[in-house]
Amino acid sequence: MNSRADQLKAFNRLLDIMDELREQCPWDKKQTLQSLRHLTIEETYELGDAILDNDLQEVKKELGDLLLHIVFYAKIGSETQDFDIAEVANSICDKLIDRHPHIYGDVEVKDEEEVKRNWENLKLKEGKTSVLQGVPKSLPALVKASRIQDKVAGVGFDWEKPTQVFEKLKEELDELQHEIEEANQDKIEAEFGDVLFSMINYARFLKINPEGALERTNKKFIKRFQYLEQKAKELNKSLKDMTLAEMDVFWEEAKRC
Repeated sequence: MNSRADQLKAFNRLLDIMDELREQCPWDKKQTLQSLRHLTIEETYELGDAILDNDLQEVKKELGDLLLHIVFYAKIGSETQDFDIAEVANSICDKLIDRHPHIYGDVEVKDEEEVKRNWENLKLKEGKTSVLQGVPKSLPALVKASRIQDKVAGVGFDWEKPTQVFEKLKEELDELQHEIEEANQDKIEAEFGDVLFSMINYARFLKINPEGALERTNKKFIKRFQYLEQKAKELNKSLKDMTLAEMDVFWEEAKRC
């Protein structure tokens, strides 16, 4: 691994390149905070994919792409004299020190859960009016539900044990079934949302990341379905011309691969 001096040298090199690109490259000169936003979101998802695939070389590359975006935003901020990369770094350093009084102060904690509770309480003392204020509005609904539950649990609004959450899940499933029988589409959707919310909450108690679990299933399904497509192609058949029984044979084969 590189020394701290080499790490700082590499970061300084990136800052120099960013300066040059901003001055000389037609594309880089035109970019704004707004034009970069969707690209940053895309890069974040690509990093997420690499992590799920446990492809560490790809993780390294995607981290580089995200680091470039951070430096790019800071460069734009320096041009408008609103902030620069030093202020960005110092801001997070100050926040980390303030949020870790058990490391940089005289507060004592007994475990990770107490650290999380202290974190949320400190945020309220900083002027936030709600523990949910920091949940981004544009987060995908599944991730947002998970973050909401984490945050309210951090201030003690939580179930005591997993069995209680499972009972709540069964209750929500019963309510969903009732609305299905009543054929009220709006209420069906509302109850379906409650079921999903309860499932995500149950995942937290099982120490499972619901986003990661669902993406794992997505990848598994894609692999098996593509196997099915390949087998159909080898038989010169179209999937839509095959019966479910025929397709199921290859599906079962795919599960054993």
